[in-house]
Amino acid sequence: MSKYELCVVVSAKIEDEERTATVDKCKETIAKCGGSVTDVEEGGKKKLAYEIQKMKEAYYYFIHFDADEKVPAQVESYVRIMDNVIRFLCVTQDEA
Repeated sequence: MSKYELCVVVSAKIEDEERTATVDKCKETIAKCGGSVTDVEEGGKKKLAYEIQKMKEAYYYFIHFDADEKVPAQVESYVRIMDNVIRFLCVTQDEA
């Protein structure tokens, strides 16, 4: 199993409960695909480099998980169609 990090950029136009539900749905998706979430880091509200969907700010979340190499592609296919996620990126973490 390898270590991965999923960065999720969530819309700032939604309420706190919806934002929490979106992150929980990402964690459930990882578990459903066969991964195990080890840590969730909240990056907070940050200014975007450029405007996305008429938004200048968004919330950043970093979800660390362990999984086989096929899991990140499956997770990305689910996260891609989530309503409140405006951007995402899944990367392999170095084992340093």
